[in-house]
Amino acid sequence: MVKRQAYQPILITDASRSQDDQLTSRQKRYVLMMGIRVACLVVGAVLVVAKAPLLWLWLPLLGLGMVLIPWLAVLLANDRPPKEEHRLANKFHPRHRDDTPPMSLTANDRPHKIIDIEP
Repeated sequence: MVKRQAYQPILITDASRSQDDQLTSRQKRYVLMMGIRVACLVVGAVLVVAKAPLLWLWLPLLGLGMVLIPWLAVLLANDRPPKEEHRLANKFHPRHRDDTPPMSLTANDRPHKIIDIEP
């Protein structure tokens, strides 16, 4: 006799975020980072016009920000986030994942069709 496998529910909290949600969050992060880059450019221009003290320190820092931020923004915009663990219990006691679909029947448990042939 074949032992029937227990039903394993699929938890919605284990599902990853949708592609649209991931794309939207990456787009928002990209726009925010590019906004910071523009702010670095504007602050640099204001400091040059105002002849601010320690200009020799601020301009290289702002220039470094204007060079590194676009590079980081592109990397982060093209990178999908890792799958999050939603339940603390899964970290200590991972559930056994079964390859069979939920509520599947084995060949012996499936109902058999009775074909009635009338002469």
